[in-house]
Amino acid sequence: MKALLHKLTAALPPGTAAVAGGTVVLGAASYVHLGVAGHSLSEDAMANVSVLWTIVMSVGIGLFFPIEQELTRIVSARVVQGKGAGPVLRRAAWLTAAVLGVTLLALGLAAAPLADLLFGGDRELVAALGGAFTGMAACYLTRGLLAGLGRFPAYGTQLAVDGGLRIALAFGCALLGLHSALAFSIVLAVAPVVATLVTLPALLRATGPGEQIAWRELCGGLGLLVCATLLSQVVVNAAVMSTKLLAPADSVLIGALLNALVLARVPLFVFGSLQASLLSGLSAAFTAGDRAAFWAMLRRIGKVVGLLGLVGGVPATVLGPWLIEVLFDAKPRLGCFEFFLMSAGTVAYMLAMVLGQALMVFKRHNLQLLCWAGGTAVLLAVTFVPGDVAMRVIVAYALGSVATVLGMLAALRLNFPGAASAAAEGPGHTGAASRLGAGAAGK
Repeated sequence: MKALLHKLTAALPPGTAAVAGGTVVLGAASYVHLGVAGHSLSEDAMANVSVLWTIVMSVGIGLFFPIEQELTRIVSARVVQGKGAGPVLRRAAWLTAAVLGVTLLALGLAAAPLADLLFGGDRELVAALGGAFTGMAACYLTRGLLAGLGRFPAYGTQLAVDGGLRIALAFGCALLGLHSALAFSIVLAVAPVVATLVTLPALLRATGPGEQIAWRELCGGLGLLVCATLLSQVVVNAAVMSTKLLAPADSVLIGALLNALVLARVPLFVFGSLQASLLSGLSAAFTAGDRAAFWAMLRRIGKVVGLLGLVGGVPATVLGPWLIEVLFDAKPRLGCFEFFLMSAGTVAYMLAMVLGQALMVFKRHNLQLLCWAGGTAVLLAVTFVPGDVAMRVIVAYALGSVATVLGMLAALRLNFPGAASAAAEGPGHTGAASRLGAGAAGK
């Protein structure tokens, strides 16, 4: 067992262990937050929290997680080149503020129709949604720089503080007898802001003066990446929103689906600890010209993802229907087969995220977007065929994720035909792999 653990740890990118603890806390916080809310709120109020949580974890991540990814890629490359990250922080802060401002303006202008469509007319939940977006903007901006600078202990600390506060605030709402969807929603706004402030001094100390970054370098691929990430979040979160639109009165199914998806996606929360260090490691290896190490790292992470899917998927399939009743007080609406499909979709989704990061390092954001667009098209096609609503949205998630993986594998094979052989050669054969990377970068 110890040998297996050592082998698994050696396969992970540098910095993963430092982030893992914080990721575990933040992942657990999602379960505690939703579990406490499920035991404290009425079915309709819980349905509203479920919809808001889904929007935050889809639209919010789609808008602001690309900023973290681009900053990680850019800052990692600057570190290899000996350039400071201070100018990147300043311009990225302005960029993030602009994206947030446009988002909040859109929410304000559409507050009434959004409240009627999604939250039963409760405009306060639209305001809470804006607060959650503000928290996400702050944390993803700082996490991108921390990951690029290799400050993974501070990165992990931010995750842990964020998750710890969500747990504490959720229990606080329950102990105070608050049976309000608004109270449990505000948790998503307060926790990330406080976590960002806690780790801000460490970030400011790590950023040094350096060459000014051009706006074109910072924003060049961001639009495509935002679109790709939004589509990826549509794929992974569409089940709840689709059910809200197709069966708006079925609050029991909406809540059960969210709880089931959160449970089936346990490996995805663990995978979060790999993402920051993986992108930082891939970008650094690419910039340094070590293409064999690049592809070998990608191959190893693919194996780790498969193992995560197996470890998380089997318990979810066997115990899922029982666990969501015990943990979230959900009504029995889903069976083991539905949990199997959701677990399979999660494995495919994680593989798509890994392959997408490879395309991103090669600056092929357009191919990443095209693949997620194809997966989203498959998801929509399956969602709107006749049949049981629950089965439709679950199958759509699984097939949309698989279609994205197949598209990315095809994109890598067609655009970088030497990739597989470069990975197989291992870190000791850098010459041919370096020529592969140089050719890909010039495309």
